[in-house]
Amino acid sequence: MNPQTDDRIIEQLAADEPRVESRETVVVDKGAFPPTTDLQSPTPDPGQPATDLPPPSTVQVIEALLFAAPAPVPLTRLCAIAGCTPEALNDAIEQLNREYDSARRAFRIHRVAQGFQLYTLPEFASWARQLFTAHRVSRLSRASLETLAIIAYRQPVTKPEIEQLRGVDATAPILTLLERRLIVLAGRAHKPGNPFLYRTSKEFLRYFGLADLDLLPSRDELEEFLRTRAEQAEKEDDELLSNVAGQNAEVRCQDSPDGAPDSPPPDHSPSLAPPPEP
Repeated sequence: MNPQTDDRIIEQLAADEPRVESRETVVVDKGAFPPTTDLQSPTPDPGQPATDLPPPSTVQVIEALLFAAPAPVPLTRLCAIAGCTPEALNDAIEQLNREYDSARRAFRIHRVAQGFQLYTLPEFASWARQLFTAHRVSRLSRASLETLAIIAYRQPVTKPEIEQLRGVDATAPILTLLERRLIVLAGRAHKPGNPFLYRTSKEFLRYFGLADLDLLPSRDELEEFLRTRAEQAEKEDDELLSNVAGQNAEVRCQDSPDGAPDSPPPDHSPSLAPPPEP
């Protein structure tokens, strides 16, 4: 595959998501309902008796918006729709989470990917996972994770720079990350060949449950974590080898008649001593 073909594929994968046209029915994961023109109570029918229903509160409006949203909603968007200040929005979210906690509900509102979204609590993951048993579980390969880590900590970064750090070709991992929308294009570098620049996306934050990039561990913290993990893995390997050696020694003792370790078998090989002189 030549560079021009690679660029066309990358540009196609990095294209913006198609816009959702307005529809008569708004379909979300929780069901389908007809949209209303505003958030106020509907005008009563003149033929029906009048009711004194109060308008929905800001807390109810925010809860309804987050319930209907299939993806994290930015704070500014919620404030604009609900007609409230950021302080009032944060207070409403804290109030809702307190109510969910006191009522032992199975979900909470979390700040993720520079927005807010309803999330199922981890203790219900085993049941929730069964809803998606028909879907193919797609995990990132080690090569994709390594490439994604380089982009996350060095963004914006070019493909040659990624390959210089990894020591291998990065075309396939980059295409995978673009297809999964974990990275996006960030223009072109002013270098020979004008290579693409890559950076992480909001989907990257949502995928790893991060509110923003500031929550990424620092390089020192990451090195300390990897060092601790390596030491722990080495210790576990040593303990496993020690246990296996102890089990083998115990088996040899049990096989011996007097309970002692078996003596080496007699040597029946022919003698290499020189024949006697005649």
